[in-house]
Order: sequence, then C-alpha cells, then structure tokens
Amino acid sequence: MSRGADIHLKGVSKRFDNGLRALDRVDLDLRAGEFVSIVGPSGCGKSTLLRIVAGLVASSTGTCERPADVETAFVFQEAALLPWRNVERNAQLLMELEGHPPDERRARAAEALALVGLAGFEKSYPHHLSGGMRMRLSLARALALRPGLLLLDEPLAAVDELTRDILQEELSALWRQAGFTAVLVTHNVHEAVFLSDRVVVMSPRPGRIVDVVDVPFAFPRAPELRASPEFARLTGEVTAALRRPIPA
Repeated sequence: MSRGADIHLKGVSKRFDNGLRALDRVDLDLRAGEFVSIVGPSGCGKSTLLRIVAGLVASSTGTCERPADVETAFVFQEAALLPWRNVERNAQLLMELEGHPPDERRARAAEALALVGLAGFEKSYPHHLSGGMRMRLSLARALALRPGLLLLDEPLAAVDELTRDILQEELSALWRQAGFTAVLVTHNVHEAVFLSDRVVVMSPRPGRIVDVVDVPFAFPRAPELRASPEFARLTGEVTAALRRPIPA
C-alpha cells in the first residue's frame, strides 16, 4: 500500500453556479497517515469538501495542496457495484480503468479481497452478497489501487447497527495496516469518534469549521470502548460543538 499523504486546505470556499454558497473559508491540514472524520448538519458542504480534496470539484477561492502523485480512492454511500461483474471483476474495475496489466489486476484484487474477508467469494455476483459484504467489496475495489488517500462519503450509513460496528472495526484495522490518510464524512458522531484521530465539526451552510476535537484513545480500539464513560464524554463534546450557535 502507498504511504499516506499530507493535504493542506487554505481559505477554501465554494459557490455553485446557482449562487448556493456551500463552503466558506475552510482551513484544514491533514497529516500523512491520519484518520480524520468530518461531521456536520445535512447540507453543510461536507461532501463538497471531500470532492474538493479528491480533485473532483474545484474550489471557488482558496487552495487545496496535495502531492501530485498520490493515488486517491473514493468510497461512496452506495456500493455502486456492476451487477454483471462477479466479485473478482468488480474489485478489478478501478485498476482496469487506470490501465493496469491483467496479471497485476488479478493479484491486487485477490490481496484486497482477502484483506476485507471476501476470499472465497470471487465468483459470486453482487446480488448474492449481503449489504455488509457489498460494502466490503466496494472498499476492496478502492484498496486495490493501494491509495495514499482514501476518501469515504458515509459508506456505512445503509447497513444495520451491528454490521456497522463490525465494519468500523475492520476499517480501522485496514487503515492501521495500510497507512493511508483517511477522510470520512459521516452523520454518526459515535462512528467519527471511534474511528478517528481528530473529528472536524462543521457549521450549517455555508460550511465553516467550528471545532476540531482530538480523540486521545490509543489504537487498536476495542469494541468495549463505545460503552466507556470517556467515550460518552467525547461524543458529548462533539455533539455540543454541533449544536453551538454560530456567530453571524
């Protein structure tokens, strides 16, 4: 896997052609190998910010500095699998689009599928898989690129609570093993705190950063952490920041 990438956002604002102001003067430094979550109310520009980091959307003002050669992978809320491709060929899709040779695609896909616990399902099709397995496949497709930067836009929002907890633990283990920089957009404060080194709290639109909460818990984080008083205190701190009135 690639090493993580440093990302620097300076004064990033975004106004769309229809006049909608999505982001306002966002400053944020992401350190190589860090896991950062972004939380905020619906419509505050979280996903727009993620797309600016990915290079999919240009900011109106400000800059996003990132290494030119960093491999970036994006995991969306919907698994977006191709139903006519089996698991193995879905895992190879992004590499195929980038022009990697067939032997390399097969080897990397096999490695990524093993990492997410889907070894043995290579010939299955998406309709054979549970929701959690489909999301694992979406993650494997991204990991097969060996990214230095992994961007996640609410990838666990559609699964049940137990599966979500398990996938959080698996994602954390994969991140620690691979060393990529991870940025997660989520509405789930508990998820953000469990996974992250830092939690970025955004205001209602136009999105501004109102707080950055450091998460002091050591990795790996046991499932029991979620029931601890310290975890409750920190999730309460993030929730309070979300509800804090924003000066005009």
